[in-house]
Amino acid sequence: MLVPERKTEDGFEEHFGLNYLGHFLLTNLLLDMLKQSGTHSHNARIITVSSATHYVGKLHLNDLQSRCSYSPHGAYAQSKLALVLFTYRLQHLLTANGSHVTANVVDPGVVNTDLYKHVFWVVKTPEEGASTTIYAAVSPEMEGAGGCYLYNEERTKSADVAYDEELQRRLWTESCKMVGISDESSRVL
Repeated sequence: MLVPERKTEDGFEEHFGLNYLGHFLLTNLLLDMLKQSGTHSHNARIITVSSATHYVGKLHLNDLQSRCSYSPHGAYAQSKLALVLFTYRLQHLLTANGSHVTANVVDPGVVNTDLYKHVFWVVKTPEEGASTTIYAAVSPEMEGAGGCYLYNEERTKSADVAYDEELQRRLWTESCKMVGISDESSRVL
């Protein structure tokens, strides 16, 4: 979070690579297994952890690596917005495919971890920070519900730009290219 400009081993801008592309790739690699494990009465659940920072994020499709103008805040916010866009696109594809898998995105809030060790405002305990993620993963109220942004165990509206389906599609396609997997969304997962 908010690290100086640097790259992952694979050459990706660190915020985008670690916070977003890693999750994108792992989810896609596990997707067949998740689809096999979900049933009509008990969906498999994909939970993505984003941040309220996504509200100020701007997705620069022509500069996802933040090469033109690097800002730690901008790169971090872009990675968190990408997670929300990805989750909504994934849920759209899962629904279109009739899969018994749901995808939701959560905002844990500001949690007392090493990320915030120099912050002097009120933060949540790690247990409090985990509660919305756990709620999304196991709550009966979330059974069959996908495409939701959750904060404090409640469905909340995400940034307006996150609902842009064309932007979701374009990010998905570009992400597939970046991590070297086929864009299976063209054949609906």
